[in-house]
Amino acid sequence: MATVKRFEQLLSWQKARALTHFIYQLTKHSSFDRDYGLKNQIQRAAVSAMANQAEGFSRGTKIELINYFFIAKGSAGEVQSLLYAALDQRYITKKEFQKGYQLAEEVQRLIQTFTDKVKSGALKGLQYKQGLKKDEWSEFVEEAVKEGLITKEDFRKFKERGLL
Repeated sequence: MATVKRFEQLLSWQKARALTHFIYQLTKHSSFDRDYGLKNQIQRAAVSAMANQAEGFSRGTKIELINYFFIAKGSAGEVQSLLYAALDQRYITKKEFQKGYQLAEEVQRLIQTFTDKVKSGALKGLQYKQGLKKDEWSEFVEEAVKEGLITKEDFRKFKERGLL
């Protein structure tokens, strides 16, 4: 299995992004204009399903990753509940409800699968990873310069200070 280096690579995050896009398109309907509270809440819940995965992934520890992913899973469940409210108020069609509900359900399933794999893994997270040796840091920073993540000037300053 390949190592995931960025949250954007996670299928669960990609699906949550699709859910967020769907919800924003759905709430553009004029029927939602009458109910700002529901419109705002369902949009926030969808964004939360996406954003909490990014935050958890970026935290660097296994415990925090799992915690934030479960918050994201809960937010997807909140979207499902709010879709019922939108359907009951006739803001959306049954077909729109089903599509949104299934997207949210898939986000939840993917999050559960991912967190189960993380829980069973032996790694504790990036914060527990042992530091790189000086020559490894140099290679790492050179790669970051090539990818445009830091400037050549910053690289030069690191070398001048003896950090590399």
